[in-house]
Amino acid sequence: MKTIVGIRIKKPGKIYYFDPGEEKLNYGDYVIVETSLGEEYAEVVIPNKEVSEDKIVAPLKPITRKATEKDKKHYEENKEKEKEAFDIALKNIKKHNLDMNLIDVEYKFDNSKILFYFTADGRIDFRELVKDLAAIFRTRIELRQIGIRDEIKRMGGNGICGRELCCCSYLSNFETVSIKMAKEQNLSLTPSKISGACGRLMCCLKYEQDVYEEKLAKLPKVGAIVKTEDGEGIVEGVETLKEVLKVKIENKDDIMIKKYPAKDVVVIKDVEEEQEENIDENDLKELEKMEELDKEDMQD
Repeated sequence: MKTIVGIRIKKPGKIYYFDPGEEKLNYGDYVIVETSLGEEYAEVVIPNKEVSEDKIVAPLKPITRKATEKDKKHYEENKEKEKEAFDIALKNIKKHNLDMNLIDVEYKFDNSKILFYFTADGRIDFRELVKDLAAIFRTRIELRQIGIRDEIKRMGGNGICGRELCCCSYLSNFETVSIKMAKEQNLSLTPSKISGACGRLMCCLKYEQDVYEEKLAKLPKVGAIVKTEDGEGIVEGVETLKEVLKVKIENKDDIMIKKYPAKDVVVIKDVEEEQEENIDENDLKELEKMEELDKEDMQD
């Protein structure tokens, strides 16, 4: 077993394991850690905890020290500098007539580097801009092009559910989202209803997909022939999370549509593929474009 602490440099962001040494750290404490990008001011989100050594990537880096009031003040000063650097960078972008949108600025804790995050269509030749910024700030300058999802993550906002966007509140990684996920979750395939503030398919589709896949593997598809307590019928709809089937039963005199728990139904003949629902051609093209752009973002 190995004692670790989990720290987060940005919120939201990945949790990294570090070796606390003799330091006893609590949730919400701040520490200084050494990373591949230099010193960082980070928050403890997992206090001292013993974990199996096969669950960590060795060697584990040590915590440099617990943050002091001086460290906190320096961190806050950097945050103020970032606002000034943003304005200065904007002026220089206009000066060089560069077709790029500045999104955010980040000072490394030890002031060894300043990162400027931007979005743009295609590649940008920003060499002259970097020279100007390096002359102004007298430190290493890095311009980093980011995708639309990362842009919204840094800007913040609320989703159609009324809550803070998942990418701004807890998601540490972006994963590819597909139209197939929306279909399996019985969602309307209307772009405006299943796309997020970034214009891509909503991240929450991926978040819930594992549960849907697990349940769908046990349930018959729409169109399957099943046996119920009221006779044989055809599955007209599936309420996946409730594991309930809507079955149409045809008798000589009438047609009955009734819901049954899946556990009370016997599948006589399933279908290989569910029938495609009627989707507006323009909506489908827009959704396919979103899906393709999302794949390209993941590759970048």
